[in-house]
Amino acid sequence: MQISNTDRAQVLVQALPYIQTHAGRTIVVKYGGSAMVDEKLKDAVMSDIVLMQLIGIRVVVVHGGGKEIDAMLGKIGKESRFVGGLRYTDRETIDIVQMVLAGKVNKDLVQLLERHGGRAVGLCGLDDGLMTAKKLDGGEDLGYVGEITKINPAVIHHATENGYIPVISTVAGGGNGEVYNINADIAAARIAAELRAEKLILMTDVRGLLCDKNDETTLIPVVNVSDVPKLRNQGIISGGMIPKIDCCVDAVRRGVERAHIIDGRIPHSILIELFSDEGIGTMMY
Repeated sequence: MQISNTDRAQVLVQALPYIQTHAGRTIVVKYGGSAMVDEKLKDAVMSDIVLMQLIGIRVVVVHGGGKEIDAMLGKIGKESRFVGGLRYTDRETIDIVQMVLAGKVNKDLVQLLERHGGRAVGLCGLDDGLMTAKKLDGGEDLGYVGEITKINPAVIHHATENGYIPVISTVAGGGNGEVYNINADIAAARIAAELRAEKLILMTDVRGLLCDKNDETTLIPVVNVSDVPKLRNQGIISGGMIPKIDCCVDAVRRGVERAHIIDGRIPHSILIELFSDEGIGTMMY
């Protein structure tokens, strides 16, 4: 499809007030889902993030890597096991998680951002005590799955102040040398809150919060966190959307101005959500 120069100018004019609003602010992007495995989507996301940095936004990327972990476990003949949506993580699995997330996945993303013209640095929760955790308490024993007890943002500030995009994998250190696997959505929410970020963006494989989960035309574009209990009672917030909404609520209540759930299957969904009047996902405030 051909786009005229006039149309291009109109796009830039519409984006200008949003660029002025976001410049100099911190935005945390949780990167995961299909956008991590489809090569065209990966390129689109990296381009979006580099563009955000170039216009003066302090971008912090927090990533998962579940499919890559599954693949590596498969290579050693170990079956992935999940309990309540969380990966059961025994001692052998946490070694794989640390190797895959803090190693290959993290450094691949850093390299990809550099190839798109950005400046990036790879971090994990073990670096400078960025994330401290304890064993997740309650319910079935999940092994080395942790809950965050402290975020130390000093190394993130150092990176952004020196023009780098921090790319953070979600393994955290315990008090006695343990390493814990942390849910990436939860980690992104806590990091965003600690940074007093303007926005938290969760990239998912759904359009956002839907009135009818089987009908993508029923997207709810804006939700006040005070309405969440009612939406949950009505069954609108259910299943896999519950933990994502809970992360957004937690982030907003801890001081993040806005939290967004967007569809990472749509190319340039971050830019559409940030720099257009219509947006593309569900925004919570």
